[in-house]
Amino acid sequence: MPALLTIRATLRYGDKAVLRDVALEVAPGEIVGIVGQSGCGKSSLALALLGLLPMKGGRAEGTITFAGEELTKFSESQYRKLRGSKMALVLQSPMTALNPALRIGTQLREAWSLHANGSSAQRDAAIREAMANVSLPSDDEFLKRYPAQLSVGQAQRVLIGMAILHKPALLIADEATSALDAITAAEILKLFADLNQKLGMSILFISHDLPSVANLCHRIAILHQGEVVELAPPKDLFAHPQHPYTKQLVSALPRVPGAANGAFAR
Repeated sequence: MPALLTIRATLRYGDKAVLRDVALEVAPGEIVGIVGQSGCGKSSLALALLGLLPMKGGRAEGTITFAGEELTKFSESQYRKLRGSKMALVLQSPMTALNPALRIGTQLREAWSLHANGSSAQRDAAIREAMANVSLPSDDEFLKRYPAQLSVGQAQRVLIGMAILHKPALLIADEATSALDAITAAEILKLFADLNQKLGMSILFISHDLPSVANLCHRIAILHQGEVVELAPPKDLFAHPQHPYTKQLVSALPRVPGAANGAFAR
């Protein structure tokens, strides 16, 4: 089966390459994790996929192919049609990603209207389905709330619900659990896994938390000093890390004393 997303690119800010010759593919229905320390270029890659890197003063060189189309040739108007409909982004902090001045229902309706022209009944049905898929109510009482009236976990679910409103083929999660407590983060990770199974959408999960990525992803790419130094399924990555940096990451993880299979502490 052809890859949904194929990246063969270098990302630059001015003369500085933050990512060099990145080679990465995401198959339809696959969850791929990208792990690296802060400042290694993970978020720059997400921006490049959505055509937002130039807004930060950067540029992508090479090829980024999505669903058979070359994104580096896209105009801004083409990217606007892509973002939110075929490829969607979930950010780290829902309280800053959501508009604090607008009710939740208003933001969901606006997100739907950007890529659909159906009736209000169709819009409301899509919102109800999205909210059900992220285990949130869709009644008037809930939709009339402002973001500040939600818990951080609820706000993150709203953000995910907004991202899947049009059932995109690829969901990009950029540090989507790092602002959450351990229990809520585990719930959100399970939600991503459920969405992958139920909707069949591919997920590019960007994080610095290797155990979380290992619990969710089919394959993991390790970023180090601007390059993908290793790419493997979690089982192989933990059992037989190849690159010295990957070996350092794995050896640095805390273990649960007495646990079977050297389970990691979370």
